[in-house]
Amino acid sequence: MSAVALPYYSSAEVAQHNVASDCWVSYFSKVYNLTELVAEHKGLLVQPILKFAGQDISSWFDPIARDPKTHMDEKLGVEVPFCPHGRYVHIPPADASTSESVDTPWWRDTKYLCGKLSARSRQIKIVNVHTEQEDELAVCAEETLEEIRTRYLKYNAHALSYSWKRLGRPLDMTKTLEDNGVKDESEEFADLNMDGSKYVSAIHIYFNDDLTVR
Repeated sequence: MSAVALPYYSSAEVAQHNVASDCWVSYFSKVYNLTELVAEHKGLLVQPILKFAGQDISSWFDPIARDPKTHMDEKLGVEVPFCPHGRYVHIPPADASTSESVDTPWWRDTKYLCGKLSARSRQIKIVNVHTEQEDELAVCAEETLEEIRTRYLKYNAHALSYSWKRLGRPLDMTKTLEDNGVKDESEEFADLNMDGSKYVSAIHIYFNDDLTVR
């Protein structure tokens, strides 16, 4: 059985989860929901995490070892975790004899993993040919059209009963916008000092007969 694909989230989406009761962070292109961790470890040790809730914390970790960065403590003469924002959950104190025993520290625990961080987001307009309704969505460039359609369900609960086309050509729902030839031209507009928000690639959806009720 193949593993369930993780959803993509943009940095803007991650940034919305920035409080103790809804705390997400990202590091090394993955998105983690640390809400449960914060609830279990109330107090000073969660403050550094809450300070950066909704943000990327890759700079806390060594990119190769994937563990917290370390530095030499001149007083103790030993290498210790580098915590410029204060010691946080699962980082042992200077006196290692009093540290808690942890099988898997949270930064290595996949139970907190909830998605992948998108390298780039883009705008797309979906035009319902049947109702003439137009909706503009911010999507992740790595998402397939099937995944984009899932986002679109909140605008149209019957989205599964529509065929998706671009300039009259059926689109492959298992591929990304780019792979379907729907290019993101925002950078070209920026290079020309033009407002790219005035031109957003449009997808036209056509109603099928077999209405799927959701």
